[in-house]
Amino acid sequence: MEVIVLLLISFIIIFVLAYRNSSGENVYKYVSGRANFLYDKFAPYSYKEVQQKVKQLGQNYTKKQYTIQITVFAIGALVVSYLYFYNLVISVLYMGVAIMVIPYLTYLRSKRIYSEFIFEQIQVYTTNTIMEFATTQSFVKALEGVYESGVLEDPISSDIKMMIDLAYENGTIEQSINYMNNRYDYFIVRNMHQLFLQITNEGSKNSSDALENMSLDIDMLVENVYRDRLDRAQFHKKFIQFGIVLYLMVMLVQFLLGVESYISLLDEWYVQLLLHGVIVINTLFLLNGEKYYNENVGAE
Repeated sequence: MEVIVLLLISFIIIFVLAYRNSSGENVYKYVSGRANFLYDKFAPYSYKEVQQKVKQLGQNYTKKQYTIQITVFAIGALVVSYLYFYNLVISVLYMGVAIMVIPYLTYLRSKRIYSEFIFEQIQVYTTNTIMEFATTQSFVKALEGVYESGVLEDPISSDIKMMIDLAYENGTIEQSINYMNNRYDYFIVRNMHQLFLQITNEGSKNSSDALENMSLDIDMLVENVYRDRLDRAQFHKKFIQFGIVLYLMVMLVQFLLGVESYISLLDEWYVQLLLHGVIVINTLFLLNGEKYYNENVGAE
């Protein structure tokens, strides 16, 4: 009997590890491959600044939502761990660990919301700068027009003001462009800046075609990014459901062995060790998936 339960528990561990190392990677490739243009990394900001912006956007959790989240995590950890060990002390410990994970998940969620906000601002910045340049035929004047229009929010708005100041201070746009490229390392930003730099330094009798192509590239980027966002949301829902099912696979073991036989095996230390391993591995699997969904939003 002990050999059977060890084999069943070992099967669960191997299944979770195999899914994480093989199928999980394929899912990651599927999600990342759904878009040709995705987000790229942007300059690091403090979590305090990120959280403040999320609050300004009205997307921070309320006290009621936090209470519900804590309750769900606590009850879920209690039920799952009790089904594994039939021990209230161990269940209470797992409840505490589950609640301690919530700040980390909040951190990941805030970073995702902030990165989506930055991308939307970059979209507005590039689109409006191209439109302004088509009228003024001056990169600095185009920046001034975008800044004075008030369509952008901080930190992008303040960064554009810095670009304008650097341009007037140095008499060229090179440092302004380098500053913005370093702050927001998107291909679309670098390509647009390179186009404006070329037009400014080399001159162009007719830049309308190049600007129009650049606008089409931005539209394509936006379309693919938002399609990818929908795909990610659908995948995330299925991912969480699958993770919950993995936790409940211990019920299959109890069904095959019988609850009484399963409880008697819990007296063996190595059985409990294996069960703790199942919970830890599956939890790490879910946390890595959450990190991917919220933090690794892709690369252009």
